[in-house]
Amino acid sequence: MQLSKFFIPTLKEAPKDASIQSHILMIRAGMVKKVSSGIYSFLPLGYRVIKKIENIIREEMNRIGGIEFSLPVLVPGELWKQSKRWFSMGPELYRLRDRNDQDFVLTPTHEEVFTYILRDNLKSYRDMPLTVYHIGPKFRDEIRPRFGVMRAKVFIMKDAYSFHRCVSPESLDRTYNDMGVAYRRIFKRCGLETIPVAADSGTMGGTLSEEFMVPSHVGEEEVVRCDKCSYVANREKASCRNDGIDYRDTGIMSPVETPNVKTIAELNAFLKMDPKYFIKTLVYRVSDSGSSEKADSDPSSSPFVVALIRGDLDVNETKLRNYLGAVEIQKGDVEEVMDELGIPLGFAGPVGLKGIRIIGDHSVKGMKGCVTGANRENYHFKNVNEGRDFSIDEYTDLRLVREGDRCPVCDGELSIFKGIELGHIFKLGDKYAKAFDVTYIEEDGSLQYPIMGCYGIGVERTMAAVIEQNHDENGIIWPVSVAPFHVYIVPVKYSGRMKEVSGEIESQLEGMGVEVLLDDRDERPGVKFMDADLIGIPFRITVGDRGLKSGSVELVTRRTGKREEILLRDIASVVKRRLEEEGEGLKP
Repeated sequence: MQLSKFFIPTLKEAPKDASIQSHILMIRAGMVKKVSSGIYSFLPLGYRVIKKIENIIREEMNRIGGIEFSLPVLVPGELWKQSKRWFSMGPELYRLRDRNDQDFVLTPTHEEVFTYILRDNLKSYRDMPLTVYHIGPKFRDEIRPRFGVMRAKVFIMKDAYSFHRCVSPESLDRTYNDMGVAYRRIFKRCGLETIPVAADSGTMGGTLSEEFMVPSHVGEEEVVRCDKCSYVANREKASCRNDGIDYRDTGIMSPVETPNVKTIAELNAFLKMDPKYFIKTLVYRVSDSGSSEKADSDPSSSPFVVALIRGDLDVNETKLRNYLGAVEIQKGDVEEVMDELGIPLGFAGPVGLKGIRIIGDHSVKGMKGCVTGANRENYHFKNVNEGRDFSIDEYTDLRLVREGDRCPVCDGELSIFKGIELGHIFKLGDKYAKAFDVTYIEEDGSLQYPIMGCYGIGVERTMAAVIEQNHDENGIIWPVSVAPFHVYIVPVKYSGRMKEVSGEIESQLEGMGVEVLLDDRDERPGVKFMDADLIGIPFRITVGDRGLKSGSVELVTRRTGKREEILLRDIASVVKRRLEEEGEGLKP
């Protein structure tokens, strides 16, 4: 392929609105073009990379028995209402109406569509297990699109789903494990090393969930890892051991005036007490927790809940939201909490609190001699004992794990690092089967609901992660498996003997199945070399007068910068061998 006949609008300067290397380099290398916030067009060079990643995913999905479908991205809203995700997805879901005033959704995932399609075909236990998948665009109305294609409103995703007999959970286990192996193969082939991480299932539902993370300082996910054992979890999901503090009764509870002392830090300075002896009381407004059994058992109709946690700790709001079965939770506004509950925020506490649901973290249980808000402006209680001065019916793990906390498995020390989530696999159970009344006849003649698994990979995010892990100050360094081209031929001057030899090498390599980009532009050699490094093609062949006098050309390996003089008669076979060697290193 001659560069003059291709479309690669490279840029010398980094775009002002790009802050991470993958975003900067994808734009500078002429791979993407921003259309609007969170919406990108893939240009020919970038699209070649996308198709290669898709093909790797497709090969590995087919390897484990996946069957590919092509599904619509515009689907009736009724399907989402039936699964109840029309409401639970919140504002991220693109909802629209057609000219007939019918509701539609731009799909962020395809659980509903696949379940609807297969409902009429999964009639017998003999029809399962079945694994299906789709690769295509998805839509989410991100509140803060950023980092280029890492967090966009429109993105390409592979989503797969498996269906199994409910009496054979081991079948789901096998597919779930097969998917885990396939994901490791996919990311290895793309030149990435990933870490499987226990994760929160979010609005997908289900009982078991695992993310595949690439460690990166620009990652938006926080991952907790033990320094001794194999425990790894997304921070939203992670737990730790309780500290086991030995609290002592310090006397009768009594009020203490704390003028304008509202925060834990201010209370610490005012009372000269360790925050471990404070009980933090947080008030949250909850959206749509009515479907939760926990909420159904709550006699209060208040839209608020109170969460209690030890003063030096923080509430993990994802854990709280999941416990409540809520769509969304947010901290109560000062004025509305005062108006509706009569609680002055900053002085809230569990003593005497009525008419509102109270949920305690395990760290609060057994606390004695502690300080809480008195639910009265400018006052706190001291010498408070849990169980004597207040009691709580609901305790659960609400704690946000911190660096240095102890591992829940082996008591090792936990550390936290940032990661990019590339893939996510779930065990969904029968949530969608029941929502769409998908039933089948079991071997004993009974009517049963199948159980499901869900498995997703972000295609563009995978591309961005490859760049984040494979670049230098000059540009991208593509692994050969996903590189837009394998070889970049640079004639110092595209005329005469250099032009002739460059064309001969191009023809030889293409005849061997090697993808070649020939820079036939009338540009200075320095410009061509800079573009070659920026685009990041694995090998560069430089054709110049000096080398041709001795019958050789220069071969440069992009990843190492190694330069070699190779005889013309050997260049094609040497390049082919080097590509095979590079490819061997990417095999799972």
